Amino acid sequence: MLKKLLDWDTDTLIYLNNLGVEQYDTFWSSVTNISTWIPLFLLFALLLFVKYPRKEALYRALTVILLAIFITVFTNLVKDGVGRVRPNNDEEINMLIRVLREPQSFSFFSGHAASSFSICTLVVLFLRKKTNLAWAFYLWPVLFAYSRIYIGVHYPVDILVGATVGSLTAYLFYLSYNRISTPYLG
Repeated sequence: MLKKLLDWDTDTLIYLNNLGVEQYDTFWSSVTNISTWIPLFLLFALLLFVKYPRKEALYRALTVILLAIFITVFTNLVKDGVGRVRPNNDEEINMLIRVLREPQSFSFFSGHAASSFSICTLVVLFLRKKTNLAWAFYLWPVLFAYSRIYIGVHYPVDILVGATVGSLTAYLFYLSYNRISTPYLG
C-alpha cells in the first residue's frame, strides 16, 4: 500500500512538474518566495486592526504569529524525523523533473504548505464574519504550495499533508483563542 502511494506520488510529481513552461519559471520562482507575499501579510494585519478593536486585534495578530512560529518548529521537527529526500536531490527522478531550486533540507512535509495554510486558515476564521472576501485568501496557499511542485522541491503528498496539518493546527489555535483570549477580552 505504501509503495503504491509513493509510486503515485512520484508519478504525479513528474506529471505536474513537467507541465511547467520555461516562460512561467520567473513567475513561479517569485510565487515560491515568502517575501513576495509580504503585502498580503500586511493586508491581513490591516484587516484585523480595522475589523476589531485595538486590543482584540492585537491578541488575534499575536495568535497568528504564535501559530507561524509553532508550525515552523513542528514542521522542521517532522522533516528531520522522517528524513524524506526532496525530489530535486533524488537521483532516481531529478533528471525527470524541472528543478528550479535546490534546497538540501528534507521534504516531508512541506513547510510552505503547512505555514501558508495555517496562517490563511486562522486569518479566515478570524475574518470570515467580518468580510465576504476572506475565503479568497486561500488563493495564496494554493499558489504558494503548488509552486513547490512546479520548482521541483516537493512531492504532492508533502503538499497535501502540509496543507492538512497546517489547516488543522490553525483550527486548534482558533479553538484555543476562543477558550483563552475571548473570555479575557470580554
